[in-house]
Amino acid sequence: MTLELKQVTKTVGAETHLYPLDLKLAAGGINVLLGPTQAGKTSLMRIIAGLDKPGSGSVLVNGKDVTGVGVRERNLAMVYQQFINYPGLSVYENIASPLRLKKLPQQEIHQRVTAIAEKLHIAHLLQRLPGELSGGQQQRTALARALIKRAPLVLLDEPLVNLDYKLREELRSELISLFTGGDTTVVYATTEPQEALLLGGHTAVMHAGRLLQFGPTLQLFNAPASTEVAAIFNDPPMNMLAATAIDNGSVKLDDGSMLVVAGRNLTLTAGQRCQVGVRCNDVRLQPLTNAGVSLACTVGLAELSGSETYLHLRHGGDALVAQLPGVHALELGSAVQVNINAAQIFLFDTEGRLLSAPHGD
Repeated sequence: MTLELKQVTKTVGAETHLYPLDLKLAAGGINVLLGPTQAGKTSLMRIIAGLDKPGSGSVLVNGKDVTGVGVRERNLAMVYQQFINYPGLSVYENIASPLRLKKLPQQEIHQRVTAIAEKLHIAHLLQRLPGELSGGQQQRTALARALIKRAPLVLLDEPLVNLDYKLREELRSELISLFTGGDTTVVYATTEPQEALLLGGHTAVMHAGRLLQFGPTLQLFNAPASTEVAAIFNDPPMNMLAATAIDNGSVKLDDGSMLVVAGRNLTLTAGQRCQVGVRCNDVRLQPLTNAGVSLACTVGLAELSGSETYLHLRHGGDALVAQLPGVHALELGSAVQVNINAAQIFLFDTEGRLLSAPHGD
């Protein structure tokens, strides 16, 4: 199915939840809504579902305007971040409930419940009550009840956020397997850029009620249209350093360090102010093997996270974060040299618009 939103807005009282946006979802694939809390993801999803009406604009399904059509008249399934199951019904009956409402034959109901339960690894739990299940098992039950409808549109509003890391990894892999190469159009809301990358498909980056960019997920990651998109699509956010163009192929940081940006299709003019963006995992302690720059920094914080260390640094008036593999014991206030490969930098203008990306402009 195709789903398109045209100039959709949403206001609640004096607050604007969605500014005018146009969005045509990728049909038959995964569409991720990526953005921080209060970006407008849930507001947009509720309008897509028919739970809320937009303040203005229209929602088209297969070219037909369904803006005023309620959720009961739309052929879709939705899963929330909370574990919503019927507490008095067994897992089997929870999953079967949408099919019973359609008055399908008992044999078909049994076959479909068994099949989806097998896919989501809960077949051995079908006779239990939801209260006897773990969080992951309850969410699998909610997912099964939604997916058994075989709706052409499935909306998943941060469905894994309340699960522990291992369960999230397992369920995410299962969802990708279920939806890849099928006919179902999926809308998946998340605050985590890593989740968007793992899900693939297409991503709509949102912030403060605005749609910033939409396209194939890897394309957005490799070439964010603005510093705002780059900040949302990187965790920690991309480092930004002020710079000035020397000519069309090189820039100078405010500390005087030079960066030669070779092989890029640039449109810089001498004296033009710009911003150098570098991902945290591209800030290194190892000596440079290619053209780049070495920056003298002061350690503000060394934060250990599993097998990685996040160094929070100061370089003149700029703050930097280096995401380093392994454990690095560095004293607060100590001096350290970090290195940046020129081939890995992004260039943005002073308005935050992308000028050049490492993987293509």
